[in-house]
Amino acid sequence: MRVRAGRLTGPGAARFTFDGRAVDALPGDTVASALLAEGTRLMGRSFKYHRPRGVMTAGSEEPNALIETGRGARQVPNVRATVQEAWDGLETRSQNRWPSLARDALAINDVAAPFLSAGFYYKTFMWPRRTWERLYEPAIRRAAGLGSLSGENAPDEAERAFAHCDVLVIGAGPAGLMAALAAAEAGARVILATEEVRAGGRLLSEDEEVDGRPGHLWAEGMARRLAGMGVRIMTRTAVTGAYDQGTYGALERTGLHRAPAADLPSETFWRIAAGAAVLAAGSLERHVAFADNDRPGVMTASAVRAYLHRFGVLPSERIAVFGNNDDAWRTARDAMAAGAEVTLIDSREDAAPGLDCRTFAGARVLGTQGRLGLTEIVVGHPGGTAGVRVGCLAVSGGWNPSVHLACHMNGRPEWREDIAAFVPRPGMVPGLFPAGAANGVFSTRACLEDGLRAAGEALREAGFDAPAVDAPPAEDGAYACTPLWVVEPGKKRAWLDHQNDVTLKDVRLAAQENFRSVELMKRYTTQGMAPDQGKTSNVAALAVLADATGRDIPATGTTTFRPPYVPVSIGAMGAGASGHGFAPERHTVSHAASLRAGAPMIEAGLWYRPSYFPEPGEATWREACDREVRAVRGAVGVCDVSTLGKIDIRGPGAAALLDLVYTGTFSTLKEGRVRYGLMLREDGHVMDDGTTARLGPEHYVMTTTTAAAGEVMRHLEFCAQVLRPDLDVAMVSVTEQWAQFAVAGPRARALLGRLLDEPLTDADWPFMSCGAVSVLGVPGRLFRISFSGELAYEVAVPARYGAALWDRLVAAAAAEGGAPYGMEALNVLRIEKGFVTHAEIHGRTTAFDIGMDRMLSRAKDFIGRAGAARPGLSGPHRDQLVGLRPLRGGPLTAGAHLFATEVAISRPNSQGYVTSVAHSPTLDGMIALGFLRNGRARHGERVRMVDHMRGIDTMVRVVDPVFLDPDGERMRG
Repeated sequence: MRVRAGRLTGPGAARFTFDGRAVDALPGDTVASALLAEGTRLMGRSFKYHRPRGVMTAGSEEPNALIETGRGARQVPNVRATVQEAWDGLETRSQNRWPSLARDALAINDVAAPFLSAGFYYKTFMWPRRTWERLYEPAIRRAAGLGSLSGENAPDEAERAFAHCDVLVIGAGPAGLMAALAAAEAGARVILATEEVRAGGRLLSEDEEVDGRPGHLWAEGMARRLAGMGVRIMTRTAVTGAYDQGTYGALERTGLHRAPAADLPSETFWRIAAGAAVLAAGSLERHVAFADNDRPGVMTASAVRAYLHRFGVLPSERIAVFGNNDDAWRTARDAMAAGAEVTLIDSREDAAPGLDCRTFAGARVLGTQGRLGLTEIVVGHPGGTAGVRVGCLAVSGGWNPSVHLACHMNGRPEWREDIAAFVPRPGMVPGLFPAGAANGVFSTRACLEDGLRAAGEALREAGFDAPAVDAPPAEDGAYACTPLWVVEPGKKRAWLDHQNDVTLKDVRLAAQENFRSVELMKRYTTQGMAPDQGKTSNVAALAVLADATGRDIPATGTTTFRPPYVPVSIGAMGAGASGHGFAPERHTVSHAASLRAGAPMIEAGLWYRPSYFPEPGEATWREACDREVRAVRGAVGVCDVSTLGKIDIRGPGAAALLDLVYTGTFSTLKEGRVRYGLMLREDGHVMDDGTTARLGPEHYVMTTTTAAAGEVMRHLEFCAQVLRPDLDVAMVSVTEQWAQFAVAGPRARALLGRLLDEPLTDADWPFMSCGAVSVLGVPGRLFRISFSGELAYEVAVPARYGAALWDRLVAAAAAEGGAPYGMEALNVLRIEKGFVTHAEIHGRTTAFDIGMDRMLSRAKDFIGRAGAARPGLSGPHRDQLVGLRPLRGGPLTAGAHLFATEVAISRPNSQGYVTSVAHSPTLDGMIALGFLRNGRARHGERVRMVDHMRGIDTMVRVVDPVFLDPDGERMRG
């Protein structure tokens, strides 16, 4: 019920719907607070048993009140009602219940609970095996109490963004505000991120003073002061993960607090690079496991205060407060001040709160009543038992620091016995310094001081001097907590993980069945796997497991905390990555001209390249492809090869670096010459192949395949920075800076003679030569290399001249009786010559497999040399590159398997596979490349090529992989 206006803020009143029923909300209300204000306690159903669930917390840790919002493409499941702000026209509904939330038919699962204990999936649905996917799994998924997607394509309304700062402060409570103030005073660039609507943290939910003013007003004034100092305050922004090198992920609810707008994304996923960070994320209140502790109306004590002070909502007129620490007294005091009838139950025998209310010391809550909402609790006290009629039970089992972000690099927190909680260890995340309640400091005064301390450490990490800033006066009461994890429920169930329906019995059963590791217990019971990721249940479950296994909590340890801290929609993480935005589209300089020529474009890595160039009268792609191949073999063809990776390498150490990464020796390469090279991984398998040209004494240009350009660049940087940091060498990718075109065929020299400003002779430009040229007055480069097996050159000019040069090349080719050729013809030409691409060097092949083992130098070391020398990576048992020709003209397909003629066609009998297939107009038939066991010794044999997926079974002959001009006379001529 609404008791007063509270501290609500916002643009105006709103009316939204919940399960089709209109609900009025005040400015600043969340869905949860508005529903509580009108008396609604039942908001959801649990995952396994479909038990009634109500709101438990007031923040992002909420495990129970999960709802769906929107309709159609904008439908979003598993939204926490405690976080979703109410706006006019918002449509919400409870999840996975039928026919209604109050009368859910699947609540029958609760009756069957004795048969559905932890691990029952693994024990029950074993046989018949094929029934799992067809019957069991679909039925279980339909029964699971979580939301669903509409199945429609969601509108692309999220964004990705980047931010940089010297100091990132995570959390805007007392510690975070003071840390941001100190960092700003030091002159640092500061980002203050909070998942709340405004700064203040717990001060927004408490009735206490800071610096002589109400805490929430002090926080409001501090936020204005920080903004005036240039601090970037990011509200509605939850930092979700800590990553390497000071990078943090953050999710901003950009437009979810209002109606969708075309100019406003719903969410923004930030990547924040920070010199240092302060973790002031606060702490989370623990629950206590007792019989039937999951009824709607059972909440954390801090949540009751939050709804009272932030939203003016009192959950009930009759409230019981059950706790093991002094913080529970605060809830009782504030609820009494709001007019509630309060009963205080303190588990400590010496508790003396001094409050004018009914009080039980040394007492426990033994059970609850009320199916769809709490109506009564049973209290066990030194004098016996007592029934207390209440509508809300506020539970405080102590506080857990929010250590999650500090653990995202696999660090483990340490146990502090004095607060019965885990706290971050120093240095778990480099450059991240915990402060305040996240560091196990719980009084407001102590949080303010700890924020200043952490800011000083962060500033020194970021290269600044810490300024002298005094903390204002504030409440400084000591935190006293006597651990209480469980009140034994007898034959009833006590709940640990409310969303996933994990009970005390489930954790003990896991220990009994020898799942004693906390990680195994988690997976066996599903504890902590709910949307709240165990924020409200992890530590209590650890305590129960520790007791069941005879260990203490520190020895039991924690589960692995992983990003994200709060749920992040796939649409936010991959914002913009739908439709044409799914992956970057890279276009060559000839792209527009290719489209004008009617060429269909195909993807090659991230690039778009022409498949073929159709001419009038050609009905199929094969006709165009065959014509282009004949043009190259008989006259001349031009092809845009700008997509090949081009890496400029310079410096005194360039030659040594090339010797390290290539299997051959490049330090002996003469200026003006090009050499083909093979690159291996450390394990001895082929990474890439390509050519490297020496343009000057310390200047090389490496060419990589299109597919491996990025991988090779990363490999070179790793080698230079880690393996050979002593080398004086610099490298940069220049792929986009140069437009490069292949000119191939018997008339290639004549064609280039039309465009080059100097004569082009065979004597001056022998095979595998390179150098500077002038192309129609534009400085460029020329390489005499061939990927077609014909007389060929590659001419390169700065990219801004590429489109114009392409038009000239196409016109000159036509004058010589040639034509442009696309990827289809390029593939045919290279298969005819037995040249490999990443269809063959796919990561599982060695130099021996592709017949290039003679390129492995014995005179020097290189990356992969030791790996390639392992006995298993060479020999007759290996699949070796071969050529294949069909007998009697049968079809060939890439991906088909090869079998000996006399064996059964089965997986164990496969002797190889086909990698590349083409129709060769030069050879007038189908040809293929593939790998066959001991293939080089089997030329002339007949084998069966079988493709079950396409229904093809063809007899083929094994031949040399070089189908055309095996001596290379054409390209050297």
